[in-house]
Amino acid sequence: MSTSHYVIDPLAVNPVDRSVTKLRYVTVTRYSPEWHSLFHTHPCAELFYVTGGSGHLLLDGNTVSIGINDVIIVNSGIEHTEKSSEDDPLEYIVMGVDGMDVISGDDGGDGYSIIHFQTDGEQILFYLRRLLQEIETQLPGYNTVCQDLLEVVLLLLMRHSKFTVTFIPVVHKSSKECAVVRRYIENNFKQNLTLDDLAAIAHVSKYYLSHAFSREYGTSPINYLLSCRVQESIHLLSETSLSLSQIAGMLGFSSPSYFSQSFRRIQGVSPMSYRKQARKSDHAADWQDEPNPFPAHNASSEEVSFNTDL
Repeated sequence: MSTSHYVIDPLAVNPVDRSVTKLRYVTVTRYSPEWHSLFHTHPCAELFYVTGGSGHLLLDGNTVSIGINDVIIVNSGIEHTEKSSEDDPLEYIVMGVDGMDVISGDDGGDGYSIIHFQTDGEQILFYLRRLLQEIETQLPGYNTVCQDLLEVVLLLLMRHSKFTVTFIPVVHKSSKECAVVRRYIENNFKQNLTLDDLAAIAHVSKYYLSHAFSREYGTSPINYLLSCRVQESIHLLSETSLSLSQIAGMLGFSSPSYFSQSFRRIQGVSPMSYRKQARKSDHAADWQDEPNPFPAHNASSEEVSFNTDL
């Protein structure tokens, strides 16, 4: 009889701080012709594993070639995008991870790192696929299993490369998410946006986003969207002769009546009333700026005294 007995050291240091490193989402992406490579940021770090194809990572003024078995880590708040080869469509698995910032890797720069695997990457890919299976089936305790698999992936990266990270407790996480959504609304308020669209941008549920955004800014995401549209409509009502229907269509309102209803609720008057008041004010201002047809002449002290007596 032969027996091997191993004892786990309870005091061994774990290089991954599981108290702050949290898996937020997992996405599987494959290039298609309608893919638009737009620069964007995320409130958490993103870890990509390229499972097929080739392309480029564009960020911070750099263009980096990426291909199969590459692992790319992009820190939170770093503007980036991925661009696929037309002939060799890019495919990858990406994980959003809170509480992690990359320091270095086999290749990289400020805010990002790339690890080029030859053969060892298959071991990491095995755990990523197991993680995807857990998320897809969502059996009891799947979230715990996914969190543990994230830790395994990070440990393997540290073992097989120069990959090092810092683990930072997430402070005001909702502030980052809400700031991303607010900035997106301000830049895209003319588009047809829904709460589901905004939640997808922040990678949170729409219920969480609605609550966190309201707590952060004192208004819901949709009300903030309407406020941005109404603010832009004020300029159009004052400075153009566009009809209410045209303005409503330009600003993403579903109908002129919904535009009028939103405008009245926020501004306290109807759009037409506001336009009339604005034009009346402009007319009065123009009249005041016109030269006086009866300019005053230099009066003598006697004339002033006489006028005063009257």
